[in-house]
Amino acid sequence: MRVSKKLLLGSVVAAAALVLSACAPQAGAGSGGADAGGDDGGSVAEITAGVITSETGPLAGYGKQYLDAFKAGLDYATDGTGEIDGTTITIEYRDDAGDPDTAVTAAKQLIGEGVNILLGSASSGVALAMAEQAAQNKVLFISGPAAADAITGVNEYTFRSGRQSAQDVATAGTFLDDINGKSIAVFAQNNAFGQGNVAAVEAILGAQGATVTPVLVAEDVTEFTPFAQQVLSAEPDLVFVAWAGATSGAMWQAMSQQGVLETVPVVTGLGDAATFGAYGEASEQINFLNHYFPGGPDNEVNTAMIEAIESAGGTVDLFSPDGFNAAIMLVQAVKEGAGDVDAMIAALEGFEFEGPKGTTTVRADDHALLQEMYQAKLIVDGDGFVAELVDTAAPADVAP
Repeated sequence: MRVSKKLLLGSVVAAAALVLSACAPQAGAGSGGADAGGDDGGSVAEITAGVITSETGPLAGYGKQYLDAFKAGLDYATDGTGEIDGTTITIEYRDDAGDPDTAVTAAKQLIGEGVNILLGSASSGVALAMAEQAAQNKVLFISGPAAADAITGVNEYTFRSGRQSAQDVATAGTFLDDINGKSIAVFAQNNAFGQGNVAAVEAILGAQGATVTPVLVAEDVTEFTPFAQQVLSAEPDLVFVAWAGATSGAMWQAMSQQGVLETVPVVTGLGDAATFGAYGEASEQINFLNHYFPGGPDNEVNTAMIEAIESAGGTVDLFSPDGFNAAIMLVQAVKEGAGDVDAMIAALEGFEFEGPKGTTTVRADDHALLQEMYQAKLIVDGDGFVAELVDTAAPADVAP
């Protein structure tokens, strides 16, 4: 594994919180506590980390993607030994079932046993609760697929191994050659989710000179023709769609039938493979921003991750890089920090490594994870659809 450490300098631009839909102590024996390493850099025989994520509940599928990749990543980062520089890394797994209270209970139990490295969280609500526990107990926390922007910079103890919503929105902007002076319509439901998307697009793309026009639809609406016509009347240069729930199929059908997809570029987030069939006849006309799909990156680490997960009987999907990255970051923290929390934080701030998505960097200022993002499209493959890469957005172009 090739890694290096580099500090990134530059200003941090604050972004509004958004969750895109799939368009989501003490040292003890055998554990890495606060005193496990020490300032002399000496190693310890064993360090235990706790992985708390969804093994059951509504986000169990995301949790499985993360866990399969985390195990593959730990094997990769330790060359199959499960140890680094003489220190064995032991993992305790806990199921949060997508519930913040369950996650906090598990975290407190592990911390009470001397564990001071925690990882996981597919749910943003869980991740924010875990971040609070990390700060209160002065333990390291590496969040997983949870996308809420509020996780970034929340405290000095919290890092993330996946992308955040601001990177999704910034990727949507890459579908325009020049954002300044352009008009963007945000087509979403009139609820907290939709309003959050509007706020994020205004904060990120509006700050780059775009005029943002919300087209918000009440949650109980089932006839979308008038709203599709409203989008056309706005004459936008780009339509950003953020939609969740059972009405997605009817909404996309109306957008297609009213000619929106033929008239103006329409962009939405591409989720995991299970959602690829949700767009109906609109599938091949939509432009997708994407965090990850197996055919997106082209590098040796991505190939190694895919081979390892598939060999173990798993499936590589949207949040696989988050688990793989988490393992690489864990190994870096243990290698450089030997269980001392302050030293592990220092080891991760500015840490640059080769991950499944290529060169990936932990921004020192706020612990955002800078990484490339993707433009994709869906193409017919037998009775279903597969994702195909259109373009890659460089980490600097979509940095939050």
